[in-house]
Amino acid sequence: MSHTTKKIKVLFRHRFMEMGGVEKVILSMVNNLDPEKFDITVCLTMNQGELRDEFPSHIRKVYLVDGKEDMSQNSFIQKIQLAQRKLKLIKAEKDPKIADRILKEKYDVEIAPSYSTFAMTLNSSNKNSKKIGWFHSDVTVPKFKPLIPLVMEYIPRFDYFIFGSQQTRDIFVKTFPDLKLPENQVILNAIPIEELKSKALEFTPELPKVPTFVSVARLHSRKGFHKLMEAHARLIQDGFNHHITVIGDGEERERLKQQAKNLNVTGSFEFLGSLTNPYPYVKNADFFILPSESEGWPLIIADTLILQKPIIATNVGGIPEMITHKKNGYLINYEVDDMYEAMKEFLTNPELVSDIKENLVNIEDQFDNQKIFDAVENIILKLAQQ
Repeated sequence: MSHTTKKIKVLFRHRFMEMGGVEKVILSMVNNLDPEKFDITVCLTMNQGELRDEFPSHIRKVYLVDGKEDMSQNSFIQKIQLAQRKLKLIKAEKDPKIADRILKEKYDVEIAPSYSTFAMTLNSSNKNSKKIGWFHSDVTVPKFKPLIPLVMEYIPRFDYFIFGSQQTRDIFVKTFPDLKLPENQVILNAIPIEELKSKALEFTPELPKVPTFVSVARLHSRKGFHKLMEAHARLIQDGFNHHITVIGDGEERERLKQQAKNLNVTGSFEFLGSLTNPYPYVKNADFFILPSESEGWPLIIADTLILQKPIIATNVGGIPEMITHKKNGYLINYEVDDMYEAMKEFLTNPELVSDIKENLVNIEDQFDNQKIFDAVENIILKLAQQ
């Protein structure tokens, strides 16, 4: 690329950098988009979350307000700080010039990597920038209902729209057949394969001496851990000894801990909280389980396949695009009985487990990252030239 060509200025706007799938997508994008072609800025609404300092040095990061990490440890003072922060955010959402004063630049392309920043991106005071929206959610999930009118209003205003899985797009089109979608395509999430493998070797966790299932997810009700715990308690009662380790945090944590007490499984259903590197647990456990009610295209499933671990997962979202039942994993419905039967199968049918493991040996060939980065790069280049 000759030096006379100006770099394309790209802005990603995102809410925060708490550990999650979308945050991982943002990091893989900014790490892999060509710095010779693109000048990238990330604008966080809050400078918050375990991944907030993970950006490479050539990426400019700015933020509208401080994260919880930088607030007072005194709970009374912190309440005041959170209230002040909330007011600031409401102002910033109403007045795009507040972000402008922090950004001090005009961008060619502005990207909203999830619906949480659709509004901010589209209401940017820079009317000339091309806007890209990215969507990873199943619109039919009850929790999504209140957001639908807004999303419907915003999506047609984007210049380009990216869906994180084929299933996300299919459900969207089926649910809103009359909505005029902008130009769009399905782009799967990239998996940093080599980095993943070396992270999995960083340490060897202490795991119980019984068959262990590990799960990595935020503790939301739609992740299904309340159902999994019921299935687990029944298996233990029926004499199938095993252990479940859950990595992740979220608003359901206290409720789940209470449920574990009530079911008498506090010792065998373990919550480790959020870990920046859960992969050694995934690698060293016997099995992986994801009992979600809904998913987009869960990166953790791809990660776990690459680490060649037998998976039980609900047949939702993009999961069946990655897992073929009883070939390279085990698909179930979002039901306690299904979870019970599947775990029992893994605990009592070594042949099935070894067949699955055999089919995982060359699994990483199905994840082609370069194709993904090239696709995003081409969209940005094309839009910037319009």
